[in-house]
Amino acid sequence: MQEGEGGGVQPDLLGDVVISAETAARDACEAQNSFESELYFLLLHGILHLLGYDHERGTEEDAKLMEAREREVFTLIREEFLAE
Repeated sequence: MQEGEGGGVQPDLLGDVVISAETAARDACEAQNSFESELYFLLLHGILHLLGYDHERGTEEDAKLMEAREREVFTLIREEFLAE
């Protein structure tokens, strides 16, 4: 991460993922998902952004690529960590 003041201090740092627990709880309720599942999904989504995936400013193809990767990885997360 090279942006901003002190950007070169930790060159191996990708960035931060900040999740609002309140928003995650509301979104989980609306989607009828568990809070834990929503947190895992939001963390994954944020990490993909840090790795360069972009569904907002990229092309439609970029958005499809990010969504496909999200589905692929979240399926693994669900099987490993969210199985009940």
